[in-house]
Amino acid sequence: MREVYLDNSATTRVFPETAQLMNRIYLEEYGNPSSMHHKGVEAEKQLRQAKQTLAGILKVKPSNLYFTSCGTESDNIAIIGGALAAQRNGKHIITTPVEHPAVLESMKYLEQEGFEITYIPVDGCGRVDPEEVAAAVRPDTVLVSIMHTNNEIGALQPITEIGEKIKKKNPKVLFHVDAVQGFGKALIHPRQQHIDLLAASGHKIHAPKGVGLLYVADGVKLRNLIFGGGQQNGLRSGTENVAGAAGMALSAQKLYEKLDVELDTLYDMKQFFIEQVTQIDGVRVNGLPETGADGKALSLSEAVRMTAPHVISLSFENVRAEVLLHALEDKGIFVSAGSACASNRPHISATLQAIKLPENLLDSTIRFSTGVMNTMEDMQYTADALKEIVPFLRRYTRH
Repeated sequence: MREVYLDNSATTRVFPETAQLMNRIYLEEYGNPSSMHHKGVEAEKQLRQAKQTLAGILKVKPSNLYFTSCGTESDNIAIIGGALAAQRNGKHIITTPVEHPAVLESMKYLEQEGFEITYIPVDGCGRVDPEEVAAAVRPDTVLVSIMHTNNEIGALQPITEIGEKIKKKNPKVLFHVDAVQGFGKALIHPRQQHIDLLAASGHKIHAPKGVGLLYVADGVKLRNLIFGGGQQNGLRSGTENVAGAAGMALSAQKLYEKLDVELDTLYDMKQFFIEQVTQIDGVRVNGLPETGADGKALSLSEAVRMTAPHVISLSFENVRAEVLLHALEDKGIFVSAGSACASNRPHISATLQAIKLPENLLDSTIRFSTGVMNTMEDMQYTADALKEIVPFLRRYTRH
């Protein structure tokens, strides 16, 4: 049976070259990077090279980067650590209702600590208005957290414009960006985009699980959340995941070397898939804008390229998402019902509610997320499977 993996927003297959590098480190360069002997020096060199590679991609200094265990940890350190360190200036934070649980749960914790959270609504495509964000900034605002790319529907936020406007309103406000879904799929330059804190994750970019990245701009103070041996300037104590860091750097380098070509391919696959699947009655594409900034209607190609290249959210009328997911799995196709990042337990998507998806479609939405290892043949196979499965399931469940 053909295997088609379309759950790349949940996790990705590690590049073979990355696995080879990591295996070599595990078996040969396995020293503790804090040790003074040769094995430790070898390990420390791998960490230093990884930071240099990632710093070059982000156009920042290696000293601005910290390795963590995942994107969630990076978000937690940035949001909670940033808010607690800045609370003398105020206890007001701004975010949106479509953020990843790593952000939203951090906000809930800070509310318990006495912070006030303002949630800026999004439009029907999941995008936030920069003017509304800026208007919500107050003298006591200490942090704004807006994701780069939505993990469920692929909405791209106007990060640069948001950064400009909030810094103009209050230069002391920290701007945090969850770029877990954007890093590796877009050019992100924190210094140019007024970003103070940025989170990324290895396993979303064909690197291993268990390693994340945190960018901290010069001069930004964070309250420590982890205490120990003082590694990474004391911000994130604990022996570093050397193989994971090296693997993340290599995978990122491979993606960014061919980014333009890979993005064109991903967008072409996305457009083709949407064209094929919308031939089925009762299929809704979530997150696609209908008009541009000038108010004129967009072609499908134009609309697709205003969203993330790899995320396709589809709602199927009169078909339960879980049933469709397993029917696709029977054909060797692997997808997610909404977002698989938080839990495998069913839950109502805050993002789908925020874009005001009709209630009857909340439990009928599937996320297809592509990657550089997918092909147009994968998309054709999946579209053909859906054309067969969806009408059958509707007949089967119809009363």
